[in-house]
Amino acid sequence: MGRGHPLTRNRSAISTSPQGEVNFPSPRGEGGARRRRRREGEGARAARCGSPAGRSGMAFGCRILLAVLFAALAAPGWGADLTRDQVVAALARATPAVPADFSGKSLEKVDLSRLDLSGAKFAGADLFAAKLEDSNLTGADLTGANLGLAWVIRANFTGADLSRANVQGLVVASGLQTNAAEAPVFLRTKFAGARVIARFGGFDLRGADFTGARLAVDMRNQSMGILRADFSGARLEGASFAGADLGRAWFRFAKLQGARFTGANLLHVDFSGADLTGADLTGADATGADFGGAVLAGAVGLDTVKGLDPAIPRR
Repeated sequence: MGRGHPLTRNRSAISTSPQGEVNFPSPRGEGGARRRRRREGEGARAARCGSPAGRSGMAFGCRILLAVLFAALAAPGWGADLTRDQVVAALARATPAVPADFSGKSLEKVDLSRLDLSGAKFAGADLFAAKLEDSNLTGADLTGANLGLAWVIRANFTGADLSRANVQGLVVASGLQTNAAEAPVFLRTKFAGARVIARFGGFDLRGADFTGARLAVDMRNQSMGILRADFSGARLEGASFAGADLGRAWFRFAKLQGARFTGANLLHVDFSGADLTGADLTGADATGADFGGAVLAGAVGLDTVKGLDPAIPRR
């Protein structure tokens, strides 16, 4: 590499602690935190162009932004602490009792596609724009990690823990529309307390935990269109959004049977056509929410929901 990155000069510097943590010499200084904040912002801006509002309202601007972002993603990740080869070597030494541990490391733009990362630890890791296509992250620990602009096409996050993670602008399809052939899996994935702005349209998120997560639209800097979490048509049976901030999120025609929205902020959320059979909305604020064509049979706590359209039966 042109900058003579120390890790590319000496890949043998990798070591493993008795506790199984993989140790790599870090070339990053105080600029790492600044880079992380900048990347989180880039992930948020990219999420806008995935929404219909972004495509119709500022289509040309979105294409320009996407072109710039894809060019940036194609550039080498100079700030990465380790290479794909080092990750593969660490995985080879890992055992079920002592999984590979990349906690706190930078994997910015590193190609981790088609790897078995199940059970690996990435707590607090920087996975900005990392390529996780076709990778198995079942049961992985991604608590507090930065996954802004990460490529997750066909990745399996079943049972993974993304609590308090930054999940903005995930690349979930090769085009502007999501599709079943490229869909990642988030079955029973934990997003508690995470910042989530992404397209989940048609994806499998059954049993996912979004307790206390922040999924609301950021109304600042919306020139490229509305930035929102989009769950249109997704499978969310048994999912929890208790205490979550969901302002202006989309759940159009989503399958939400038995889902929990207790104490959630549902301001201007679009539930049109969604199936909320047996869902628990106790104490939620649904001011301005759209329940047109939604199924609410057996829904719990409707009489406690703030701002619910009076035309909707409470029992």
